[in-house]
Amino acid sequence: MKVAKRRQSILELVHSGKTNVESLCAHLGVSEATVRRDLTALAQEGLILRTYGGATHIGTREPEQSLEQRSQQFSSEKAHIARAALARIDDHDTLLLDGGTSTAALAKLLPERRGLHVITNNLLALPLLRELPEGRVSVLGGDLRVGSMSTVGPASITMLERLSADKAFVSADGVVAGRGLCEASAEQAYLKELMIRQAAQVFVLADASKLGRDRQQYWSLLNRSWTLITTARDPELLTPFVADTNVEVEVLDPEAPTRLRS
Repeated sequence: MKVAKRRQSILELVHSGKTNVESLCAHLGVSEATVRRDLTALAQEGLILRTYGGATHIGTREPEQSLEQRSQQFSSEKAHIARAALARIDDHDTLLLDGGTSTAALAKLLPERRGLHVITNNLLALPLLRELPEGRVSVLGGDLRVGSMSTVGPASITMLERLSADKAFVSADGVVAGRGLCEASAEQAYLKELMIRQAAQVFVLADASKLGRDRQQYWSLLNRSWTLITTARDPELLTPFVADTNVEVEVLDPEAPTRLRS
């Protein structure tokens, strides 16, 4: 198959929903190296967006919501998730707290624990952490990302590379089983991935709207054991996570949390 025809076929397949390298290879009968070269070329032409392990149609990328919109959406679910996350935290833990409104909801509850050391790039959380009993807060420096009111960039990375934590609590624009967390910027995605590496335990806080959502370009890998805390009740959304042996799934009921283990 000629290069131009093959790339047109790949473009059509990506538009139809075949977005990972393996499925494209199987459909076209060519090597992974060939598909990756073609995907890179199509991305350079602005026809697709490259993602970890494949690509997505340029039209499926969503504009990032404003901080005000994210703060107002699913507020009761975020509060419920935050309360369940707090149950995973012990006095004197060292925590990595990611940027975002879900993790800010958790920050509001952290004064209920004693002796915490909270390491965070979440500027929304700072006013909520002023009165940690016997605790302390370390702020990751760097460049201000106004859209999330968090710090990112080389200074944040350099500081985080020299720290470790008992537990990391992260959120995301989307969470996909077997793939990871998607974000609107490369800086966010890399810093989040570094948090995941630096913690002994990892907890992802996600309401139902985030599960299976892959409408952003940049990805943080989740190739280790981690826990999903979610309000999702739809079996279709939950099944890929429950089936993943790396994931413990805690599904929250308004009355009492029910913990499912894959």
